[in-house]
Amino acid sequence: MIRLNRKQRVGILYTALASFFLGWAPILGKIAYSDNVTPYTLVAFRTVAAALLLWIAFLLFGRRDIAITWRSLLGCIGVGAVNGFGSILYYTSLARLDASLASLLNSLYPLWVVLFLFASGQPLTGLTLARVGLSMLGVYLLTRARPGELDWMGVVLMIASAATYGWHIVLGQWVLADVSSRTAALYILTTMACVVGAARVVQARPIETIQATGWVAILGLGLTTALSRLTMFSALERLGGVETSIAGPMELLVSLVLALLMLGDRLTSVQWIGGALLMLSLWLMSRDRGMRLAEGNVPLEWRQE
Repeated sequence: MIRLNRKQRVGILYTALASFFLGWAPILGKIAYSDNVTPYTLVAFRTVAAALLLWIAFLLFGRRDIAITWRSLLGCIGVGAVNGFGSILYYTSLARLDASLASLLNSLYPLWVVLFLFASGQPLTGLTLARVGLSMLGVYLLTRARPGELDWMGVVLMIASAATYGWHIVLGQWVLADVSSRTAALYILTTMACVVGAARVVQARPIETIQATGWVAILGLGLTTALSRLTMFSALERLGGVETSIAGPMELLVSLVLALLMLGDRLTSVQWIGGALLMLSLWLMSRDRGMRLAEGNVPLEWRQE
């Protein structure tokens, strides 16, 4: 039986909270789209709102966490730029897909975390290869269920979004070796706001009229985005990239339940089988002894515990 220390238990709690907040993204996004909000407007306003919420909170209650070195700031900018680009891919794809299917495809990001860490020196085990096979089969079943109705551009964009999200987790794991999770969340989210805000400005289109429902969805996304980044980076600081991404099935479950209750989404039986294979692949990650942080990637103070 595995015994967890206090840091790991707190990390698991933060992971659960991050999964809950992240699970709202496709639901609130679809609600905003139903009010004729465009993807670029949504991702820009949502991210700017999240960054402003964090800055207000830090200025009022955590000014000591604002200080950062130039080296750490550059690392946060790199992570935020990747995540900002991924957010554009995500919300552009979400406009083309059902919330349920989008959530299932986005749940591939832990697989990308594993592959990126393998490329950086992590071992690749037989169980890892089996999980990759299960994930590929799951995606095949998800995308073959209704071939006449499927938007393949949306599928490709969501898979690319999952890849960028996985890469940003790996980068964030390295950045957190030198900066606290709260400080990292602040500057990473600020960079994201700059990236997506610039993308919206480059469009050079007037902002569409947004009704009350759309604003509620945007502000709700801003709040959940701010809270998800704070909790996710706190979990990442304590557990590492692979362990944090294991919570993918929990985030997926939140999204699927909310999509069923609030949007009336329905999956075919074949798609449910594909989704089950994805969740099985993610669950098997917890059994894969090869997929843990490489010793060289763990800060010295972590190894002393």
